[in-house]
Amino acid sequence: MNTSNYGWGLPVAASTYASRIDGSLTILHWAMIVIFGLWAVYMAYCLIRYREGAKPKVDYHFTHNYAALTPDVVILVFEVWLIFFVGVPIWAHIREELPKQENALEVNVVAEQFAWTIHYPGADGKFGKRDIKLVNAGNPLGLDPADPDGLDDIVSVNNMVLPVNKPVLVNLSAKDVIHSFFIPEFRIKQDAVPGMKIKLWFEPNKIGLYELGCAQLCGTGHYRMRADVSVKSPEEFEQWMSAQKKGI
Repeated sequence: MNTSNYGWGLPVAASTYASRIDGSLTILHWAMIVIFGLWAVYMAYCLIRYREGAKPKVDYHFTHNYAALTPDVVILVFEVWLIFFVGVPIWAHIREELPKQENALEVNVVAEQFAWTIHYPGADGKFGKRDIKLVNAGNPLGLDPADPDGLDDIVSVNNMVLPVNKPVLVNLSAKDVIHSFFIPEFRIKQDAVPGMKIKLWFEPNKIGLYELGCAQLCGTGHYRMRADVSVKSPEEFEQWMSAQKKGI
C-alpha cells in the first residue's frame, strides 16, 4: 500500500468513476452541514425566544400551519433528487454498463482464507479449464494441465498488476466463505460469495501502488488478507506479463 494515497479526506481517486462517487458524497456532506447549521440556529433561537425570563405563553388551540412543512418538503425533494438523479445513474454506470470483453482486460479473482488469487488469460485470451480435484498448494485454482487453453495462463497470488487507462473486467468468486473485494482508491467494493461468479469492473487512471483488502470478516487471518495492486503503463504491463510467462 502506498501511504501517500491517504490523507485527512478520502483516499486518492484512481479510477474513472471514482470522481463521480466522490462528487455525490460531497453533495451529501455539504447538505448535512447546512442542515445541521440551520437546526443549530433554530434551536438557539428557541432557547432564547422561549426562555423562562421571556414569560412565553402556551397556545392550546391547534391550527393548521402548512408553511411549517416547508423544511420537510425541501428535504424530501433534495433526497429524491440525490437518489434518482445522482445516485441511480452512478449505480447503473458501475453495475450495468460493463465494458465489452474485447476492449477490456478480463481477469478471474478468487478469494480464499486468506489470500487473493488473480488469473490472467494468456495470449489466446482464453481461460484454461479448472477442476477442484486438481487444487493443491502449487495449483491454487486447479488449472487442468491437459487443457491447451490454459498453457499460457498466468496465475498470481496477492499481486494484481494492471495497465493504466484500460477497463478491467473482473470475474469474482470465493472458495470457502464470504469475502469482500475492496480497493478504496478505485471506489470499488463487492462481496465474493461461494458458489457465485460476480462480474465487476473499473478503469484505473493513475499509475501507482494500491491495496486490495478484504472488507468482510472471514476468519482469524482476516487481518492479513491483502494484495498489492500495481497500475503500470501499457508497456510496463506487457513487460510484466512477458516476465511471468518466462517464469521470472
